[in-house]
Amino acid sequence: MTIGMFLDRDGVINEVLSHRVKFVNKPEDFYLLDGVGEAIKLFNEEGFKVFVVTNQGGIGLGFMEEMALQNVHKKMQDDLAVYGAEIDHIAYCPHKPHAKCACRKPKPQMITDLAKKYDIDLEKSYMIGDREPDIEAGKEAGTQTILVGDRKERQADADMYFPDLLAAAQWICNLRKTRSVFY
Repeated sequence: MTIGMFLDRDGVINEVLSHRVKFVNKPEDFYLLDGVGEAIKLFNEEGFKVFVVTNQGGIGLGFMEEMALQNVHKKMQDDLAVYGAEIDHIAYCPHKPHAKCACRKPKPQMITDLAKKYDIDLEKSYMIGDREPDIEAGKEAGTQTILVGDRKERQADADMYFPDLLAAAQWICNLRKTRSVFY
């Protein structure tokens, strides 16, 4: 079985609610956060599968079309490619907030479906997010959880906290190397 890195998108990979952008509804609204390309490249080099699992309620609410979301995701992949970083799969929930669908975080369906498809060992995998629903979804799926960022969501019961994705990636990769010395 393989280890997976399940990453929320907005606030983990790209800016949201920043001075430049409120919501990411078109490619020109998409800005990688500092260190994200390097972080995902580290995960790729360690042989982890990297997944994006993102709620995109703007589709259900009519703020954007699915084609626009595909264009945003193409820009994300193009921006990451500059660093030699790759995402293995992008899963998204297009439903409205409060739709009570099975795929919207904090429900774990996006994570569990990807785990089945890619033969992922959830107990050794991580869900990395910037909000409580990300952490709840990861816990429900059986992953380890990491809260990143400075949105003051410390009430989220994450297993670990880091300032950003790069710090989390460096810690995970260093831990893996340290453990391999002893096994």
